[in-house]
Amino acid sequence: MPQILIDHSPGLEFDATAFAKEVHQLIPEVIDAGTADCKTVVRPAAAHLVGDGSSGEAVVLVEIKILAGRSAEARGELSARVTDLLRSHVPVPAAFCVEITELDRETYVFVHHGGH
Repeated sequence: MPQILIDHSPGLEFDATAFAKEVHQLIPEVIDAGTADCKTVVRPAAAHLVGDGSSGEAVVLVEIKILAGRSAEARGELSARVTDLLRSHVPVPAAFCVEITELDRETYVFVHHGGH
């Protein structure tokens, strides 16, 4: 657990791997989860649009899924700190969205599959 999903505009000059590594280091400072537990997927979008498209802004959407039970304050702090990290990593005008969502502890399953 935490699962981090990073969607961003196509062609954005953004080192998403470096950003993800910093998020992995940040998470244990805010919630009870280890760096080794973090998993990230980066998905450059085929296209993007902000408003009517006239601004030319890039888009970066970050969703961090964590097990339910963390306080609203901790989730809010995590959102704020991840947003600050985005500001330091994205060098162009961009619209950011950071969302912390909770996973149901009773139904969440994660398995390390060793292959065949």
